[in-house]
Amino acid sequence: MAENVGKIKIQYFRSKIATPVKHKLVVKGLGFTRLNQIVEREDTPSIRGMINVIPHLVRIVE
Repeated sequence: MAENVGKIKIQYFRSKIATPVKHKLVVKGLGFTRLNQIVEREDTPSIRGMINVIPHLVRIVE
């Protein structure tokens, strides 16, 4: 099912302090634990959807 799934690097660059609870859960779901952290995830539609929910908190690095 996962045929040649690429990787995507995401940076958490803005604080989640004054955001709704759902946004905080998305940040946690992406695996971020601290500010300015960069994580590498598989480039799947579900990860892209999570990024699209919080574009004001994360950026795609590459």
